[in-house]
Amino acid sequence: MALTKVRGSGLGTLGDGTANDTAIVFDGNAQDFHIGLDDSADSLTMGLGSTLGTTSHMVFDANGIITKPLQPAFSVTNTGSAQSWNAGTTNQVTFDGERFDVNGDFGSNQFTAPVTGKYHLSCNMAFSNLDTGATAYFIDIFTSNRRYLQYIAMALYGGSDTSHGYGLSLLADMDADDVAKVQVGQNGGANQTSLNNDAEFLHFTGYLVC
Repeated sequence: MALTKVRGSGLGTLGDGTANDTAIVFDGNAQDFHIGLDDSADSLTMGLGSTLGTTSHMVFDANGIITKPLQPAFSVTNTGSAQSWNAGTTNQVTFDGERFDVNGDFGSNQFTAPVTGKYHLSCNMAFSNLDTGATAYFIDIFTSNRRYLQYIAMALYGGSDTSHGYGLSLLADMDADDVAKVQVGQNGGANQTSLNNDAEFLHFTGYLVC
């Protein structure tokens, strides 16, 4: 591997002060990368390939705000018919609408981690017609590494059927190709409860933190 060393003191300057893009290209064996000034946007860009701005991985604007256009992130919901289930079973929640899926990692009602890392995952939902004859309900975010569970004891709600909203938010460690999905269940009672499929109530979101 050949290394090029730059020696000397003082500051070097790329560009001539006119309205032109300026970039350094790293010519690799399998992939090229670049870092440069997108002069029309007044931003410093790091990305893939030899052409500035074609596949931007990280962008620094003039205010110091950093964006990562390809960072895995998703937000999904369900606006179809209400989802119901049988007591005593664990059921995967289905999602039929994507608000966004930046890296295309959500499909078949579950998120697949593209790389190993720490992911923030959250879900929110509203249960309709809770059965006071049930001992408990639960919601969980189930990943290949671990199950994250919220347990709801029905003794908290008195003696009448009712509806309530629940949410779960967590930081999960996931390996590349691990999956994460949302599940619900009910211990005891009758088969009468369903999820409110209003998009404002039912959603599943996540993004790569580090």
